[in-house]
Amino acid sequence: MKAIDFSFVIPVYNRPDEIGELLESFSNLEGQHNYEIVIVEDGSTETSEHVIEQFKSELDISYYFKSNSGPGDSRNYGMEKAKGNYFIILDSDVLLPSNYLTEVKDFLSQSYYDCFGGPDAAHPSFSNLQKAINFAMTSFITTGGIRGGKQKVEDFQPRSFNMGLSKKAFLASGGFGKIHPGEDPDLSLRLYQLGFKTTLIETAIVFHKRRISWSKFYKQVHKFGMVRPILNQWHPHSKSMVYWFPTVFSLGFITSILLMLFHINFPLYLYGFYFSLAFVLALFSNQNIIIAFQALLAILIQFFGYGHGFLKSTFYLVVLGRKPETSFPQLFF
Repeated sequence: MKAIDFSFVIPVYNRPDEIGELLESFSNLEGQHNYEIVIVEDGSTETSEHVIEQFKSELDISYYFKSNSGPGDSRNYGMEKAKGNYFIILDSDVLLPSNYLTEVKDFLSQSYYDCFGGPDAAHPSFSNLQKAINFAMTSFITTGGIRGGKQKVEDFQPRSFNMGLSKKAFLASGGFGKIHPGEDPDLSLRLYQLGFKTTLIETAIVFHKRRISWSKFYKQVHKFGMVRPILNQWHPHSKSMVYWFPTVFSLGFITSILLMLFHINFPLYLYGFYFSLAFVLALFSNQNIIIAFQALLAILIQFFGYGHGFLKSTFYLVVLGRKPETSFPQLFF
């Protein structure tokens, strides 16, 4: 296998402080590696150029400004400009541990894939809210631990906050589509249809900051739920009953509360056991009782937001037979 030249592609929208923190983590990468950084400013009114200038003497950075067209199109733009033969796509709100690129390079040198994803984790410096949301998004009892915690996962669907893609795969697939969120699983599914293999590199962890509030978190997971039926329609082979879990969980929780009026308490006891287990796991992993309580709220918001979005989208697309672009124009660029 020929040597891999890495190009990090990072879209940014009004987040100069985040770019500064991310580039600082690049400065601390260990080992000798051949890589460049391509930053695409997606029509920001608060640009990052002045921050990037501070790092150009020590990092190989290319900076491009373009009109706003969404993160997927901006990543495509960056990959078109990149010089490497392998692209690593990051969100602007992540930090890299010092061994990140070493882990990626060692894995691909031993077992090459045209596309990979890596897990996300919370850095010790993150706020309690960020750590609570991270638990909800990554725990085995909420998402199945799909973002991490498994050894080697074939046909893994990477997420674009931490995703690798070969130039060959990019050219064959055309890159990301116009939907957001959902552009990353859509790309993964199209790569699968084209015969490219994807995997999870368990050790290629990024610290995902998620600068978010409770209301923004709800909007985010709500959109995730709305997108999944669209992806199921575009890629019928990807359908799974697992995607119904947040909807069933949410409706079941409401039903269990109503059953209490008729002195039927057993269903609510089951939910009580689940949330008790979640509390213990969150407390154990974070060693902080406040984060453990916040994690319970994050789980409720995650399941109700995703479940509502999934049910609404399914009703519009399957029952009413409407087109995704006309039903949910806010999801498309």
